[in-house]
Amino acid sequence: MVTFEKLYETIKAVATRFPKVEEHVDGFGHTSFRVKDKPFVILGEDKEHPSLSIKTLKSTQELLIQQPGYRKSAYIGQHGWTTFPLEEVDWDEVADYLLEAYYRAAPKRLHEQVQINRK
Repeated sequence: MVTFEKLYETIKAVATRFPKVEEHVDGFGHTSFRVKDKPFVILGEDKEHPSLSIKTLKSTQELLIQQPGYRKSAYIGQHGWTTFPLEEVDWDEVADYLLEAYYRAAPKRLHEQVQINRK
């Protein structure tokens, strides 16, 4: 299982590569990364059992939740949010979904400014 600190640092490193991304912590302790005040990834507040929810297409969500560990996110799952398993994380896969989520949230004028850099 990934610690909250590892999850936070990894997601922040990817999300903040995209233009105009801001970090936000809500009143419930959820950390989100947003573009133009639209969240595209949310980290759960429980430090002992962190969670990772990414805004996906509903069709992508349906495919993912057929796999072990993936599920519709509580309260926002009907809008395409998917909670990812954190037992064995494929960070490259997560980065791909973050990029897709960013493109869905960001204005089109920012799309061309995205530079994809993989370690």
